[in-house]
Amino acid sequence: MQLREIEERDNAQVESLIRTCLIEFGADKPGTAWADPALGDFYRLYHQDGAKYWVVEKNNKVIAGCGIGPVKGFPAICELQKMYALPEARGTGAALRLLDVCLAFAQLHYEQCYLETLASMAAANKFYKKHGFVQLEQPLAGTEHFACDAWYMKAL
Repeated sequence: MQLREIEERDNAQVESLIRTCLIEFGADKPGTAWADPALGDFYRLYHQDGAKYWVVEKNNKVIAGCGIGPVKGFPAICELQKMYALPEARGTGAALRLLDVCLAFAQLHYEQCYLETLASMAAANKFYKKHGFVQLEQPLAGTEHFACDAWYMKAL
């Protein structure tokens, strides 16, 4: 497995990864990443100040990905974004490697890291809590994913 920054050639595979995972968890609906207009163009989206996206690739296939991006209206807070892993990546340490590289990048630019997910994604919620994210009672104001019902913050 290789962890690396997203390349333009990865756009279609990353979109497929995210859509596959959203279908698996019943989150293929408005108010989730499913409806994000830039879902198929992460290479461009994550090539801006304070943003970056990484993928884990195995045998020329993107099997996991995660990024850091700014939160509009909160210059000291970033968001851990679009962390998804196909079944073959789960339990391999890929998610922890992605989280580590994302948080190391985030520390260079931000003071806190926010994330949104679904409470029904039990393993993801457990993972975030295990790695120092504290659950919030409500989302940050103005976030786009209104279908998400679990929110976390971590001091950097």
